[in-house]
Amino acid sequence: MSDIVRVKLREVGEVQYFLANGITFIAGEKVIVEVDRGLEYGEVVSPNEILAEPEGQERLSRKVIRKANPWDEEQIVKNREKEKDLISICKNKITEHKLPMKLVDAEYSFDRAKIIFYFTSESRVDFRNLVKDLASIFRVRIELKQIGVRDEAKMIGGCGPCGRKLCCASFLKDFEPVTIKMAKLQKLPLNPSKISGLCGRLMCCLGYENVCYREMSKGLPKVGKEIKTDQGKGKVINVNPLKRLVTIDYGDGNIKSVVMELKDEG
Repeated sequence: MSDIVRVKLREVGEVQYFLANGITFIAGEKVIVEVDRGLEYGEVVSPNEILAEPEGQERLSRKVIRKANPWDEEQIVKNREKEKDLISICKNKITEHKLPMKLVDAEYSFDRAKIIFYFTSESRVDFRNLVKDLASIFRVRIELKQIGVRDEAKMIGGCGPCGRKLCCASFLKDFEPVTIKMAKLQKLPLNPSKISGLCGRLMCCLGYENVCYREMSKGLPKVGKEIKTDQGKGKVINVNPLKRLVTIDYGDGNIKSVVMELKDEG
């Protein structure tokens, strides 16, 4: 059993487990952690947990070094101030090498031992010569990381069709698969411009809202089905899962809506 804490590395990094190292944490605290090649900063995403170590798996060894102190915070700010220069120089080198890639962002590791450049591309890119050039300029380890368009939207941010900050750039921790079937369940128009986010992919909200729509759709008839009610037999012409409202055409212009209660299966 290990006392661990989940930490989101950097601004756009993944969430990983680290040994708590005898320190008690709360969500939102900034920390300095031990990684494979030095130190990195991150944000605690949940309080301490006790994790059982599965048999046959490598023992968790990386740990939190400390909670971020004022000096650490100052170092992070200085690193971010230098990122514009990193981006400018890398863009010039990409143009010089005529590489089919779009630079999205760049960042120093906390200890400035490494620079990560994030880019998108529609194909595989041979960037070995680019790495050599960048390494000779910055004199640190260089890592180029290809990301998807959803990751790009998460980094850049913006507002969705709802007028609010992008879900991926605010509270979503991971990207889950989103399918057109989810849009159909919500009775949304299957127009790409209506159901796509800034990234051009199906909106993330379709995914996490799908759980609610599936639950609220239980026991509701499908559109086109003939059903019997206290008022007679009719055909279902519309269903609103969230309101549990079923609109029925009884014929001869007699159309009514009825609310169907959600049955407790427990």
